[in-house]
Amino acid sequence: MILGIDTSNYTTSAALLASSGELVTQKRERLEVERGERGLRQSEAVFQHVNKLPQVIAEVVEGKKGELTKVVVSTRPTSQADSYMPVFRVGEGQAKSLASILDLPLFEVSHQESHLMAGVWSAGLDVEKFLAIHLSGGTSELLKVSNKQGLGFVVEVLGTSQDLHAGQFIDRVGVELGFSFPAGPSLERLAWEGELGEVVIPSAVDGYQMSFSGPTSAAMRAIEAGEKKADIALAVQQAIANTVEKVLRKAIGKEDVTDILIVGGVAANQYIRARLKKRLEHPGVGAKLYFADPKWSSDNAVGTAALALELETKS
Repeated sequence: MILGIDTSNYTTSAALLASSGELVTQKRERLEVERGERGLRQSEAVFQHVNKLPQVIAEVVEGKKGELTKVVVSTRPTSQADSYMPVFRVGEGQAKSLASILDLPLFEVSHQESHLMAGVWSAGLDVEKFLAIHLSGGTSELLKVSNKQGLGFVVEVLGTSQDLHAGQFIDRVGVELGFSFPAGPSLERLAWEGELGEVVIPSAVDGYQMSFSGPTSAAMRAIEAGEKKADIALAVQQAIANTVEKVLRKAIGKEDVTDILIVGGVAANQYIRARLKKRLEHPGVGAKLYFADPKWSSDNAVGTAALALELETKS
């Protein structure tokens, strides 16, 4: 069995996968953010991971320690050479200790690759290359992805956000509307009561580059003007969907790739998913969209463990 460990900005997680790809067990603990706050300092997140991770791992491997064959851990945000974030050192340290004590091979991957694999694993995507959109509180990127021999993916960053990320856009507006962080699920529920077009938030796209600071300011102005909260929530979702659609339409034509995977916490939003499928799977566009299962869209260690499935099959 493969043990995956991930210590991201807001979630402590571990997962156990059988070599067949079947999920045996997993556990996630959200880091605690005080009401009214829009996030955590890295030092506070590290402290919470240190307290939570030993118990999370213990529960996941209980009764299965003797069946472990590999340990896989997310040690950095992305595969880029300069990618670093302190929170991932907690998982890295625990994974190295476990692998050493149990005499198991250890594999280090990026958090982004884990998200991509969670999507590939849960959506049944089986192609050599694809476009991907990674939408979360810490990332808003357009990626060109291809399989590689061994562990992980070859990831080329085509475009990114120039300022705020899609998840930050949602959380800042949601917290301003009175919701607790993370505000995504609450904002989505509220949006179902909204009327499309009552509040309009423009999208900001330049080629493959995205921007969410302008849309955030527009949403804040709508709040100050006393617009209906549900209409604002719906307009936020619409602005994100429009942004992603514009970027992907350009990429589909220019990169000559029509298989698209959408991952990250924001990708769990059902309105955004439905809107993108309707617009991009239209015969005039010809794309095929894949989404990570909503359970595995947000941060998790399932995708981390699943990255080693090919190696497990070959071993």
